[in-house]
Amino acid sequence: MKNLILAMVLIWAMPALAEAGYQEATDAFDKGDSLTALKEFQSLADDNDASGQYGLGIMYDLGEGVPRSAEQAAKWYQLSAEQGHADAQNNLGVMYEEGEGVPRNYEEAIRWYRRAAESGNKDAPNNIGVIYMSGVGAIKDSVKAYMWFSVAGKGDPAAISNKKFLLKRLTPGELARAKNMAQEWLKIRDQKNKN
Repeated sequence: MKNLILAMVLIWAMPALAEAGYQEATDAFDKGDSLTALKEFQSLADDNDASGQYGLGIMYDLGEGVPRSAEQAAKWYQLSAEQGHADAQNNLGVMYEEGEGVPRNYEEAIRWYRRAAESGNKDAPNNIGVIYMSGVGAIKDSVKAYMWFSVAGKGDPAAISNKKFLLKRLTPGELARAKNMAQEWLKIRDQKNKN
């Protein structure tokens, strides 16, 4: 009986322990203590923790405490992204868009940006909008671009600037369609996140 209770307590405490380890790792990283950050992130990643995997991705992406390696960064972002880590999903999208650590693939970039946006990442909608606005990586579509800049919201200065740029180039009908698409997308996302 004691073993069962101990096992239940450990299972209950594991998320809190992982969170504490992540906080210790990020605190160390912020203070420039790469050795401690690496040790903590690696420990979490070894336990298949998405936040630890994301932290390792950042370290390899920046070359902090480890040799800079886009391939290693992409590997760790991928593992974290597949578990639903929104920031890892966005960063993986960037890597596919730029062709860093993975072959350049705009379809994959957009796919990961969409998943990141669905998971609540604030940068991903603007990233998608830029692809549609520029026509680099997808067919140029100002309506879709405006829609994604609208999804990004009022807190994203880049998206606000991009919306202002497109506002002068859209017809009233296109603008109404873009706004409706954004509202519909947000409604569906919010519905999914409630369930």
